[in-house]
Amino acid sequence: MSPLAFVLTLSCYRRWPSRFSTPYSHNLLVLFSSTATTITPPNGNESPSSGPAPPPIRVALTESTGRAVFATRRIGAGDTIHTAKPIVSHPSLSAITTVCYFCLKKINAVTASQSQGVYFCSENCKESSKVFYDVEKKTDWLAFDDYCRTQGLKYPLLVKRLACMVISGAAPAGILDILQPANLTQGMILKMEEGFHLLRNALVKANIGDEHMSFLTKQWYTDVLARIRINAFRIELAAGVYEDLLSLASASIEAEAAVGNAIYMLPSFYNHDCDPNTHIVWIENADAKLKALRDIDEGEELQICYIDASMSYDARESLLSQGFGFKCNCLRCMSGD
Repeated sequence: MSPLAFVLTLSCYRRWPSRFSTPYSHNLLVLFSSTATTITPPNGNESPSSGPAPPPIRVALTESTGRAVFATRRIGAGDTIHTAKPIVSHPSLSAITTVCYFCLKKINAVTASQSQGVYFCSENCKESSKVFYDVEKKTDWLAFDDYCRTQGLKYPLLVKRLACMVISGAAPAGILDILQPANLTQGMILKMEEGFHLLRNALVKANIGDEHMSFLTKQWYTDVLARIRINAFRIELAAGVYEDLLSLASASIEAEAAVGNAIYMLPSFYNHDCDPNTHIVWIENADAKLKALRDIDEGEELQICYIDASMSYDARESLLSQGFGFKCNCLRCMSGD
């Protein structure tokens, strides 16, 4: 299957139609396909090949869990299954001056490129950030950022960045529609209204024209937050190169506080298991690497753990129910472990 065909196949699994749907641009299709097809060859050599190859996985719908990811060939323990670049990412407010504003790589503020209080690790990242930063830097985000900081909120920052990407024409308003949304109560939606008004007012004061903000309604804001709520990944960098898989997993768990959060396409299709066969890790920046924790047979579902797998059964059950809205029925949980 070609990379483009793979992405088009994924788009067929949209289960939540949106009034904001916008056709994907060619550039976005290339972005998604390239991030989903960087895989480790069967011999374990991670050197780039002459051209992209389809990942050793397929996405399919199941009766029990909905969308799921399955291996299309045997995958060995420690193999890189694929890498993924974020659709949208944003550094934590506490890490703004310590990581690249684009790729979230930890930086040396002395040597990094600075622009209006934020830093970029390279000229390439600074150039790539134009898809959102040309809009962001025109706007006063003080009230919005203070709202996020005082309320302890991180996901509205991703909505802000995505809105700037849509305004700049770099992303369609419905780019996240394919992802599963969280079930929001009316009370949760009401609490989101302040963030929406602060976001829209900031852009209006920056003289962003109505023709560029017609998508930015309260419904769009809450729809995007509903998807980010259960699909966002907390980025904890495990700096350095780890040949040993156990050391890699340990480094990720013991990393310092998160440097930011990000949304990915393909990794968001992975279901949860408290005893997963796949692990997601970030080495230097927000590019995610998914690796096999053990040998995986052809046809076996690939699963990651959404939370800290070392937690007790009761703690895991509570966190999954409150944070993700489901009761885990994996073998480990069914045994009460």
